[in-house]
Amino acid sequence: MLADKYDIGDLLYLMARLRDPETGCPWDLEQTFSTIVPCTLEECYELAAAIEVADFEHVREELGDVLFQVIFYSQLAREEGLFEFSDVVHGLVAKLVRRHPHVFSDGTLQGLPPERDVSTAEIRKNWETIKESERREKLLIATLADIPLNLPALSRAQKVQNRAAGVGFDWDCIDGVKSKLEEEISEFEHALSNESEDAVLEELGDIIFTCVNLVRHVGGDAESVLRRATTKFEQRFELVESILEQGGSSAAEASSAEMNEAWIIAKKQSQPG
Repeated sequence: MLADKYDIGDLLYLMARLRDPETGCPWDLEQTFSTIVPCTLEECYELAAAIEVADFEHVREELGDVLFQVIFYSQLAREEGLFEFSDVVHGLVAKLVRRHPHVFSDGTLQGLPPERDVSTAEIRKNWETIKESERREKLLIATLADIPLNLPALSRAQKVQNRAAGVGFDWDCIDGVKSKLEEEISEFEHALSNESEDAVLEELGDIIFTCVNLVRHVGGDAESVLRRATTKFEQRFELVESILEQGGSSAAEASSAEMNEAWIIAKKQSQPG
């Protein structure tokens, strides 16, 4: 008789069965660490998308898919004698206990919080200090080079900026970033007037990089901010298409003036309140 709910042990057993050389799944048996990376990235993006639209039934499902990626890698590592899933769990718990001295004051999972209040700013500072200490213990240097190249461009730009800011290379306030953006726009306009495609694209890159810095200085996440803006555009453009269809036209047939008028109406209709 089946239990009411499967647990993590059942998931580990399932993964081992899928990779069984004699009775497993042919597709799963063909996979390696590198071949399932694209699946991992896709599942993480699908989870983020579900969270952004507050579709929590979908969030539950996508969390399962992301967990399966962890189980899959752990099974591959087990087969190669590298590590077990239990080692992944142990390392994670130990690291989080170590990085949260404001919760586990004596460095154990059962430790109690210190008797004084700790601010969010102090927590953030301590977190970076502890991470830097861990790097020194592993003989690693916190350089820009160890930030993964295959991160999404906006996320990597923000991580690079955070790393540089961590050693003091940063503007004191957002006004400096705003001035830098104005400077980059001016350089872009100069490149545009000279009709140099390479220079135009380079300056556009500088503008985007500076916009990421603006996002960072207001405490946001550049990847999430752009996804939200894109979603907003999609929703408004769907309204534009609907408005044009109601007028007996379509986006393909409408003039620029008709499109612009429909866009203005769509913006008003999509405004909150």
